[in-house]
Amino acid sequence: MGTHRRNEQKNVHPAAELVIDHDRCRAELWDTVRGERTFIGFVGYAEETIGGQPVWLLMHTIVNDRFGRQGYARALVTLLLDRLAAEGKRFTSECTYIDQYLSRYPEYRKHQALLA
Repeated sequence: MGTHRRNEQKNVHPAAELVIDHDRCRAELWDTVRGERTFIGFVGYAEETIGGQPVWLLMHTIVNDRFGRQGYARALVTLLLDRLAAEGKRFTSECTYIDQYLSRYPEYRKHQALLA
């Protein structure tokens, strides 16, 4: 992979919508597919307290197989991290996809809560 950074869009699905389902503890991605509002995937999370501060623990990123390899996981994580940043919320991750994403887009690391 290397450190070469292509000038690519982080979200190639600009019409996709992020919905936070607090009851199920997941951030869902929805998009219009063939004219129908369609569930694409989600990031599971838990709200933790680390060092006295509220932190979103991002546990896993799941995208429906039907939509794999189309940029949806990247769109989902981009929308979620943008929302957390806009709301002043910190996050940490135990998701390998999100960890790889942060390697590509290190600008989000400033919102990452470091575990002691």
